[in-house]
Amino acid sequence: MNGFAKTKYAALGAAALLATALGAPAAKAETALVAGGCFWCVEADFEKVKGVSEVVSGFAGGDVANPTYKQVTGGDTGHLEVAQIEFDESQVSYAQIIDLFLRSIDPFDAGGQFCDRGESYSTAIFALNDRQARIAQERVAAAEAELGRKIVTPVRGAAEFYPAEDYHQDYYKGDDLVLTRRGPKSKANAYDFYRDACRRDERVRDIWGNDAPFTG
Repeated sequence: MNGFAKTKYAALGAAALLATALGAPAAKAETALVAGGCFWCVEADFEKVKGVSEVVSGFAGGDVANPTYKQVTGGDTGHLEVAQIEFDESQVSYAQIIDLFLRSIDPFDAGGQFCDRGESYSTAIFALNDRQARIAQERVAAAEAELGRKIVTPVRGAAEFYPAEDYHQDYYKGDDLVLTRRGPKSKANAYDFYRDACRRDERVRDIWGNDAPFTG
């Protein structure tokens, strides 16, 4: 990874995480649909990005209508865990969303992500139109050139999005108590424990170094 690339994407990550500027241009609504393993983590990352108005955890890519979390993680539906990202393209472009996404995952792992294994946790970019497909393919190619390795995250076509159960939405900041292997914890604390135990940020930093925008 050359110095220019490090500076470029470190700056991109820093800019994307700033609070929304006053006097911004009129909103230009856009939607991105990505699968990055655990949807709690993708939601937590992208809700920090300037210009993102909402992130919804859900499922896409399978052949069962309105699947449940249990069905999807059981491996019987073909769906992936995904995040639907609503954003203002006058503040953050689709290309920047894809760059940030690629730098928030392990793009070399075809068997899942981190400690979550199986098809439902594999990565993908669901391009919702031809323009998105072209941009996504260009950004994947640029990331491969930067890393010097083939990325296994595919660019797939548009797919029906099904929101996950309410229990999963904004899990990373919830204060409801849940039972974990370490006893009762708030959802927020359980999420932090899960993310640390899975070493998600550690692995992303190993791959992307200073270009990893969400790892602190």
